[in-house]
Amino acid sequence: MIIGIPKEIKNHEYRVGAVPAGVRILAKDGHQVLVQAGAGEGSGILDEEFIEAGGAIVSSPEEVYSRAELVIKVKEPMPQEIPLLREGQILFAYLHLAPAPELTRGLLQRRVIGVAYETIQLPDGSLPLLTPMSEVAGRMAVQVGSHYLEKGTGGRGVLLGGVPGVARGKVAIIGAGTVGTSAAKIAIGLGAYVTILDNNPQRLAYLDDIFGTGINTLMSNYDNIAWSIKDAHLVIGAVLIPGARTPKLVTREMIGSMKPGTVVVDVSVDQGGCCETTRPTTHTDPVYLVDGVIHYGVTNMPAAVSRTSTFALTNVTLPYAQALATKGLVKAATGDPALAKGINVFRGKVTCANLAVDMGFVCTPIDKIFVEN
Repeated sequence: MIIGIPKEIKNHEYRVGAVPAGVRILAKDGHQVLVQAGAGEGSGILDEEFIEAGGAIVSSPEEVYSRAELVIKVKEPMPQEIPLLREGQILFAYLHLAPAPELTRGLLQRRVIGVAYETIQLPDGSLPLLTPMSEVAGRMAVQVGSHYLEKGTGGRGVLLGGVPGVARGKVAIIGAGTVGTSAAKIAIGLGAYVTILDNNPQRLAYLDDIFGTGINTLMSNYDNIAWSIKDAHLVIGAVLIPGARTPKLVTREMIGSMKPGTVVVDVSVDQGGCCETTRPTTHTDPVYLVDGVIHYGVTNMPAAVSRTSTFALTNVTLPYAQALATKGLVKAATGDPALAKGINVFRGKVTCANLAVDMGFVCTPIDKIFVEN
């Protein structure tokens, strides 16, 4: 199979779809790997490294997309990339389609096969291709929040860990999955007073066993969320429903109850955000104010630590890329239900149930499509 790795063009997106070690493995499997010139520069990877690994450097995105049968990306296609896609081409990337109707319609019109990293789901409910970036984003959320709490960036001037004789900063984390747990680790390490909320009592019990008195756990409901964020210095949104738009758990009224200069880092922004006041931002212009509260809504946070993120991402995407390239989509997905769940759109049809509900489309189950074809 011909595999294409284009250069990412999203704002300050420095990651790349595969590292040289991954290209080497795909090339040894007999596949031709086309890498756009300069695709790895943002992650500190030179074109020569891809060549040495068995890849071929091509000069333009047009050549990558026109020749590749399987396109491996990090982030969703930008508007200028959609016309480059073609019918039957497999697009393997983070897609986050639920809050992106224009992108969804574009992929449907181009009749591509969109396999989303974030909805590949194992039988135990875990999301293996989302996990490493969620770990990065969770850790970064506390780091970013601490920065914007500084007075010089408009914050309240609070040190999360406090000092002897001065109260610690308060961090409220909504969602106890990978992002929330990773954020809690860093916040606890800084010495903050941490409250984590989730609607799964078993998960809260697990975190209580792990962190002990280092955290305060609460069931996620309107009253507990409102109480927790009112006095928080940093609120981290870490809510996810695979393939679906994130529910709005933090209302505008709740934001209005927070003190000016407090910070909201909504990591859920990729799927729409869990705050009513959340909107997507970029690394170039990362924050905005609502009722004096600083909002950070960057949709590709891990790109800021691109080298770490790129290598961590290839670790988990490569086995699935190998399966798609070597077995073909139908055989690979038929033999792996987790991979089948990653297929969001297929030749003009929506195949992800949660996406179909959010978008108002009819869902065509992928197994039905495979039988018909």
